[in-house]
Amino acid sequence: MEKAVSGPAYRIQTTRLVVRCWDPKDAPLLKQAIDDNIEHLLPWMTWARQEPEPLQAKVDRLRLFRGKFDLGQDFAYGVFSPDETAVLGAAGLHTRLGEGAREIGYWIHRGHLNRGLATEVAAALTRTAFELDRVDRVEIRCDPQNARSAAVPRKLGFALEATLRRRLPQGDGNLRDTMIWSLFKTEYPASPAAAAVIQAFDAAGRRII
Repeated sequence: MEKAVSGPAYRIQTTRLVVRCWDPKDAPLLKQAIDDNIEHLLPWMTWARQEPEPLQAKVDRLRLFRGKFDLGQDFAYGVFSPDETAVLGAAGLHTRLGEGAREIGYWIHRGHLNRGLATEVAAALTRTAFELDRVDRVEIRCDPQNARSAAVPRKLGFALEATLRRRLPQGDGNLRDTMIWSLFKTEYPASPAAAAVIQAFDAAGRRII
């Protein structure tokens, strides 16, 4: 008997976006998006201090992302326009919290802010985490000063557990505060995230949500 179709979700289609596993051939689009957004990303993303990187570095990075994705070790996604001709940001369902949990990360191109795209992406990944990965807890972490980022978990029904002081390395020797937002599987069905309209597909293109 054929095994039941399950995750991970390699491709997620939302109302306005395609959120999918990176492919090395996406490197030029990713580089262009990051190069256009360095100043926008620098206050919040420590990795932006290493930008701009050469194209080959992006190719190598996306090969690493894809390898970890295929091995089920971590799940980095590109956020694309519906026709996939432009990178509008990036996101992740990260496994660093350990078994039974996922951490959602995201950033959106400065040219597409104030349209609710980060909320749309985070809602899609929240559904994916609970309905496919069957986790018990999903977290979103952000800088308290990043009002746009903090608005996302609040809109999706996450609870603010704590603000940890001087806890996150910035890459320059300093430490920054970080907010921890969480949503548990018992809370998920009643959350706005559960109502997100998505279609998700596995590595073979079979629909799984």
